[in-house]
Amino acid sequence: MAQWDRLRQLSDVYRQELHELYDRDALPMDVRHYLSVWIEKQEWLRAAQDPDRAMVLFQDLLSNLDIQHSRFVQEESFLLQHNIRRYKQNFQNYQDDPCTLARNILWFLEKEKEILDRADLAEQVQFLNVAQEAMEISSLQDLERKMAGLRNDMQCMEHTMSCLEEQQDEFDFKFQTYKMEAVVDEAVKKEQMKFFQQLINRLDECRKSTLSDLHKLLDKTEELINLLVKKELVEWQRRQQKACIGAPDSVCLDQLETWFTCVAVCLFQVREFLSKLEELVGKVSYANDPVKAQKPALQKRADTLLKDLLKSSFVVETQPSMPQGKGPLVLRTNVQFSVKTRLLVKFPELNHSMKVNVSMDRYRRFNVLGNNTKALNMAESQSGGMVADFRHLTLKEQKCGGGGKGASDISLSVTEELHIVYFNTVFEQKGLSVELQACSLPVVIISNSSQQQSAWASVLWFNMISQDTKDVLFFANSPAAAWPQFGEMLSWQFLSATKRGLNDAQLEMIAHRLFGKKQSYDNCKVAWSKFSKENPPDTFYVWFDGILVMVKSYLEDLWRDGHIMGFVSKGKEKSLLKKKQRGTFLLRFSESVIGGITFSWVETTITGEPDVKTVQPFTKTDLSQIPFVEIIRNFQILEAENIPENPLLYLYPNTPKDEAFGRYYSERTGDDSPYIKYIKTKLVFVSKENTLDARSPMSCDMAQGEGLEPMNGLYGEAAEQNDTPQPLNSPLEMYHPDPMLSGSPTTQEEDLLTYLNNPNLFGDCDILQNDVGLPELSLHGFNCLPPQSCGSIFQ
Repeated sequence: MAQWDRLRQLSDVYRQELHELYDRDALPMDVRHYLSVWIEKQEWLRAAQDPDRAMVLFQDLLSNLDIQHSRFVQEESFLLQHNIRRYKQNFQNYQDDPCTLARNILWFLEKEKEILDRADLAEQVQFLNVAQEAMEISSLQDLERKMAGLRNDMQCMEHTMSCLEEQQDEFDFKFQTYKMEAVVDEAVKKEQMKFFQQLINRLDECRKSTLSDLHKLLDKTEELINLLVKKELVEWQRRQQKACIGAPDSVCLDQLETWFTCVAVCLFQVREFLSKLEELVGKVSYANDPVKAQKPALQKRADTLLKDLLKSSFVVETQPSMPQGKGPLVLRTNVQFSVKTRLLVKFPELNHSMKVNVSMDRYRRFNVLGNNTKALNMAESQSGGMVADFRHLTLKEQKCGGGGKGASDISLSVTEELHIVYFNTVFEQKGLSVELQACSLPVVIISNSSQQQSAWASVLWFNMISQDTKDVLFFANSPAAAWPQFGEMLSWQFLSATKRGLNDAQLEMIAHRLFGKKQSYDNCKVAWSKFSKENPPDTFYVWFDGILVMVKSYLEDLWRDGHIMGFVSKGKEKSLLKKKQRGTFLLRFSESVIGGITFSWVETTITGEPDVKTVQPFTKTDLSQIPFVEIIRNFQILEAENIPENPLLYLYPNTPKDEAFGRYYSERTGDDSPYIKYIKTKLVFVSKENTLDARSPMSCDMAQGEGLEPMNGLYGEAAEQNDTPQPLNSPLEMYHPDPMLSGSPTTQEEDLLTYLNNPNLFGDCDILQNDVGLPELSLHGFNCLPPQSCGSIFQ
């Protein structure tokens, strides 16, 4: 199903996210909707890097808008005609820079995928941590019961205040009547005064009871505020931290908003009750009046609780993020970022009246440019919450004499410096004025895209470990991470990027890489330096992130469907394969090549022993030209008699290859395959029996040497222009073993052919090195086929 059609079928929550996404001006939703099919078919990533291709797509976009405009003319849709014409005029501003347009559209498509991923993850979350969810539900139900109890107590207090007022009015009326009657009879007067004393006593008891109920009401309110502020809000903030680094945690604020608003409304009612008591005291008072004695303390307590609640209710709902960053909390100077704040106390009468200002900390001085003042409003949230959504902010570093850093700064790299974005506003309601401030999670500010990977590593590390969200000097003395915590964070990266996390076996391989072989890794710790600073530039995180980027870009379907074992050591790989039948293979990530994937399979030697072979890793350069499934599909070797054979038969443990990968194959096969022409122009190395009379399309004297170097025949574009096989003119020379095939040393009688569908491997006739730790294959005699003669093995 097309991406746009999937988005339109999402639930209201995610469709609201879609509406918020397309509130931006760069790509109107009308254009995305009416040109959805065309937009999703274009190579925007390529266009973002290729001005010529970008210009072609730019012209195509304008043409499609003209076609759409003509349709609206025929349909007599006046308003849509106007909109499409206006959109076309806006797009023409990209005439001189079409690459920017391509980048913008690519960003929107990626954000759409993130919405789809979150929707899919939301379904998965329902099946995770069932026991924990049951506990959470029980806790939430208990809190909801307390909220209902508070609301009920408020209704009772309203009734109590009404009774108190009626009782006082009764006393006041009778006493005023008594004074007007001017009774002379002393006995009658004495009897009446005794009656009024009884009324006063009853009124006094009622006032004391009312004050006692107010004290109890504030006790319950304080308990709920502690639960909300010190537990529920803290847990939400921790979930938000983890969600920022990929955890499938819910960060919806609607329930918290309901609770915060409920408690705030109750406290404002308490203030009204206290004002009513003061009004009643103004009408009727007496010696030792309990209201005069207790009301000031109650007023102070109610105001303090309300202010505490309000100050905690102003939060950053969506953390600062750039459109094309690796994740939130990494900001680049002079690049726009967005951030959303929310007031959890929802009073509709305050809509558009509270202005929010954005500022930065003083650790390094930055100017916040763009529209850095915005009103909290109810129009930018699906639930009608009070939000201020800043979408076009940028940072510019101030230049100062000290180089931009304070004199007390300790030595930290730019990507270890943490900064906080502050948001300030003032809450004013019913005579109460409170200054509110919300803080972002610490952000890393970079000036160059080359720093983004290292900055994201810092964001991962901080939010995995620290719960002190204002600790900007965290990296001055960063604590180590426990392996269970660290492994969970690594799994989140794959889960958020591909919707499939890491299993226990994959995590065990990573732990083995970090700590060596251990019975249990639960007590092991990973230092910050081990994660991102040790052995630069090839740190652990660079290796891990290289794999993640490769999987996300080229192998997402294979990974999500569980076809890639991925994180498995060479030793484990061999022990698994040697127990399997001939032709069983598995896919794993390279331990030495950044962003590399390889496959190994099991052969049978002439003595019947299993022998594991491994090809040199394929990288993004290869995978960007040939899909990995086509490499697996067309990988072949020549056995004796030049009979082509694909040694990859069963995906581990025992799934037939075509059953596992068939649905990913190109529909065209043989000479019709779009990859065969590419494959035919690549060098193919053939190992033959080591005899003087080696069988080959070309005869040559093997007695003069042990092998040959890559042929100097035509390949690439030249080979495509000349279909005639070229004779081998170069003399036989010493040959090093084929780096694409590794395994145990072979016998002289063993026949092998390794087909290389790695387009960059022999660009300069240099043989690349094996994956570290793989044994080399010693072949004593080689013949080589001309480039075009290898095509027949792929028919």
